[in-house]
Amino acid sequence: MSRAVGERVSSLLVLWLLLGSWVCPGSTELRAPPDKIAIIGAGIGGTSAAYYLRQKFGKDVKIDVYERGEVGGRLATLTVQGQEYEAGGSVIHPLNLHMKRFVKDLGLSTVQSSGGLVGVSNGEALVFEESSWLIINIIKLIWQYGFQPLRLHMWVEDIFDKFMRIYRYQSHDYAFSSVENLLHSLGGDDFLGIFNQTLLETLQKAGFSGKFLDEMVAPINRVNYGQGTDLNGFVGAVSLACTDSGLWAVEGGNKLVCSGLLQASKSNLISGSVMSIEEKTRTKQTGNPTKMYEIVYRSGSGTHSDFYDIIIVATPLNQKMSNITFLNFDPPIEEFHQYYQHIVTTLIKGKLNSTAFTSRALDKFDLHTVLITGNSDLFINSIGIVSSVKDNNDPQPSTDGTYVWKTFSQKTLTKEQILKLFLSHEYAVKQQWLAYPRYKPPEKSPPIILHDRLYYLNGIERAASAMEMSAIAAHNAALLAYHRWNGHTHMIDQEDLYEKLKTEL
Repeated sequence: MSRAVGERVSSLLVLWLLLGSWVCPGSTELRAPPDKIAIIGAGIGGTSAAYYLRQKFGKDVKIDVYERGEVGGRLATLTVQGQEYEAGGSVIHPLNLHMKRFVKDLGLSTVQSSGGLVGVSNGEALVFEESSWLIINIIKLIWQYGFQPLRLHMWVEDIFDKFMRIYRYQSHDYAFSSVENLLHSLGGDDFLGIFNQTLLETLQKAGFSGKFLDEMVAPINRVNYGQGTDLNGFVGAVSLACTDSGLWAVEGGNKLVCSGLLQASKSNLISGSVMSIEEKTRTKQTGNPTKMYEIVYRSGSGTHSDFYDIIIVATPLNQKMSNITFLNFDPPIEEFHQYYQHIVTTLIKGKLNSTAFTSRALDKFDLHTVLITGNSDLFINSIGIVSSVKDNNDPQPSTDGTYVWKTFSQKTLTKEQILKLFLSHEYAVKQQWLAYPRYKPPEKSPPIILHDRLYYLNGIERAASAMEMSAIAAHNAALLAYHRWNGHTHMIDQEDLYEKLKTEL
């Protein structure tokens, strides 16, 4: 090859490489960041979205967070006689890496979840009762259920081993455009399979007995999700993981994570109720017409509006929980008919009537928590002794048998029902929730991408409603918004990520 030809080829290669860096799907070229981003909802999903959006888009973008209630959403406390108690999401799994990172970054303190012995009642008798001796518990479990508890633990562990892949994917900035794509990337068709069939079907096929499912599995699900074994298999695995050791909470209340993330993200909190969202064409300072979203909201006695480049909806889209109208979208964005379960948290300080659960007298009743079997007609899902959010020890022994107990129930407890549960009591304070979806597989998650730059977090609750799931959805939405804003399509819905990242140097 002559020198002239070589130089020409070399020049063409340089030109090709320069052009390639501009048009290549793997391009790292970034457009100017958005001016303003809105987040609707200041629960754990909305505030962690603000945190991750700030990390991705930088310090100059303005982030507004709309909240019509209290920061924290379904992470909330009840204050009784000067003491605060968790009324919403209470415990965090030791493998919840986003929550662990938040606590570390925000400088918060943690407390270990209170222990105490657990029993399971069918409303007439205790079908299982823990001992303070581990070896006795193992013997009891094997005697009553064989090796089914061990097999169940291995099944949950296998699911969590695969689920933990999400942290590596997100650390490499990969995002997913749907909940189904996210689940498939973690566990393939197996994850979609358990997502679309009941836990009962899944575990029956695996050879678990009806007695074990009713007496061991259903009670755990009832306390965590208000259902027995008719929820989907994925959320069932999340529920069963709450039996692991090492569960913890944030000292002072888990809601402190939300207020801390809001502050760390340098977001602007707007106390108001969002009424509508509409796409409109606006002329920016550059002089170019640009598609933007107008939010109309009510704050105080007035109605206001503002415009945004990107919106993240971090509240369930149904009339009872948000009631947001989407105007003039094509195709239209409609309310998702997700039924959220009505759950009542009741704090009762009193002396328990142990005969509501067993024939044993109170002076011989040393359980701290009673779970209820799946076939019981008892009017509560669970009852347990609780400590305040600042108490890092187990409840102190009572001289008169009086403790603060927390119950979960589908309906508000009547006076007669409270009198059935307690020999005497000082107070009963309640908090009502639309707590989590009613799971009825096969499931269909709402889309994450509602419109071009309009994203929805809470669809992930169809897979499982939990603090960490909301944080994962928030991180995913922030990455998705960032990559779609910059045209990084190669970072979205990549197949075989596990194998790809496993072989990376």
